[in-house]
Amino acid sequence: MQVCRKIDELLSCVEQFKQQNKTIGLLPTMGALHEGHLSLAKRAKKENDVLICSVFVNPIQFNNKEDLEKYPRDLDSDIKMLEEIDCDVVFAPSAEEVYAEEPTETYSFGALEQVLEGPQRPGHFNGVATIVHRLFKWSKADRAYFGEKDYQQIAIVKDLVRQYQIPIEIVECPIFRDPDGLATSSRNRRLSPEARKIAPKIHEILTKSAELSHNMSYSQIKSYVECEFKMRKAFDLEYFEIVDAKTLQPIRRPSENGAVGCVAVWLDGVRLIDIQKY
Repeated sequence: MQVCRKIDELLSCVEQFKQQNKTIGLLPTMGALHEGHLSLAKRAKKENDVLICSVFVNPIQFNNKEDLEKYPRDLDSDIKMLEEIDCDVVFAPSAEEVYAEEPTETYSFGALEQVLEGPQRPGHFNGVATIVHRLFKWSKADRAYFGEKDYQQIAIVKDLVRQYQIPIEIVECPIFRDPDGLATSSRNRRLSPEARKIAPKIHEILTKSAELSHNMSYSQIKSYVECEFKMRKAFDLEYFEIVDAKTLQPIRRPSENGAVGCVAVWLDGVRLIDIQKY
């Protein structure tokens, strides 16, 4: 496995792969890898000749400086985990390498970015699009792998690909959960032992809401979920919305595209997100 710290090093590796007509799978990450990341990596490895995994905490997608500073980092552990699954290339650049000059890219995703995470995290998706677009260009990947927990991010990335006609397939992967149901996340390691014990309530509440959806309207489900979190003082609900699975716009009745419940909640000073399909 080769570890590239410079863009030129990555470009050199990619050129060799392309000369050998090898397909490339890209897994963009911010490091602090866990079993969820590895499940994506294994799938990418299986479906492509080569796996490139990027490990880069992207500063321009954080609108909260404290959140950026607290984001967990453990590159040595990440490299070891990727080595064990036979990853071919790890791209782990510094912020100075990626942004040698002040980034000036400006993206617009219309209604997709005006809901859910958008109002809560100004500039977030422009930062995501900036780094993802660059990674696509540098890696020349045939496929890129993203987990469904970041459901809105996938929609944004798909729209990026559509707008700029990028020749890459976006592969959506199911959420990987711990045995108790909590969606795996690098942020989970910041939870106190006590908070970690109650964190699975997020998935439990969403799962129950899906069961109730057979007999309740979406408005009633929304009220149910909001009430469940309100009753548990440890949680601070930021939002819960049931949205059209394609447009991400809030809906009050079933859509032919399907419906997804998206939640963001604070627990022990840590912001956690999850989804539930209806």
